[in-house]
Amino acid sequence: MQLLRVNIFNTSSNLPLLAAQAAGYFERRDLRIEIQNTPNSDAQRAGLAAGSFEIAHAAVDNAVAMVESGGQDVVIVLGGDAGMNEFMVRQEINAMEELRGKVLAVDAPNTAYALVAKKILKNHGLLENRDYTVRLAGGTGQRAAAMAADPQLAAAMINPPFSFTVRAQGLKSLGNQFKLLGPYQATGAFALRGWARDHADVLQNYLAAYIEGQRHVMNPANRAEMIELLMRGFKLDLAAAAGTYEALLTPGAGLAPQARFDVQGFQTVLAIRAELEGMWGGTPPAPGKYLELSYYDQALAAAHAL
Repeated sequence: MQLLRVNIFNTSSNLPLLAAQAAGYFERRDLRIEIQNTPNSDAQRAGLAAGSFEIAHAAVDNAVAMVESGGQDVVIVLGGDAGMNEFMVRQEINAMEELRGKVLAVDAPNTAYALVAKKILKNHGLLENRDYTVRLAGGTGQRAAAMAADPQLAAAMINPPFSFTVRAQGLKSLGNQFKLLGPYQATGAFALRGWARDHADVLQNYLAAYIEGQRHVMNPANRAEMIELLMRGFKLDLAAAAGTYEALLTPGAGLAPQARFDVQGFQTVLAIRAELEGMWGGTPPAPGKYLELSYYDQALAAAHAL
């Protein structure tokens, strides 16, 4: 049985991975999965580059950062979801404009959901360092906990299940990312290109089992089972688990059917990076530079064959 080390953020985006593992989809394809949780994106990117694990699941903007800033030959091989992020704020804040002079909590200052938050704020006339400041607070779980505990942290992008649990701690949402920003390719899987090429059969088996896990989660017949898995895996009460499951199934904002990669949403990722970071002279490159979806296409065919 082939061991694969998979590094993730401990969020509900990974429910298909957990479901596939629980249902035996990986084992059926002769794979044993070791799941590692990362504290933040910097640690994850460093770990993938160092070979500490084979596959990363995270916001795919991190793969772009590895290529452009880290000089790593990384390819995105799978989609996943549109982020399900909520723009969470403290109870006394009722509009984006009220974040002037406040602190935005982020994971890393120049990737993924930090850039999403900055773009949303820019769309409302607020610019970093002129109108607000940024503070590092870790991955989603750590960020949610920090924001609930520290009144100086006024806003953050937070996704389920933490976007539900922090409501009980006095935070609220000014809107979800999909409504505030439109299509966005958030979580996906990426790997070093050389490893993917040298282990194509293993990677395709992994992706096929993951696709089956995504189907399993999105099948309404499995709703009760998935809510129970969320309750158990994230120590949620029934209401938070049910809300999280509904968020996962929200069209456009949640899980992508068959874990398909959203090229239009990825163009948004690149456009935001070009605009806010000034990369590529302000003109984003063609998405194909960062993609190798042939493994996915073959995995989808294999998943359909079952």
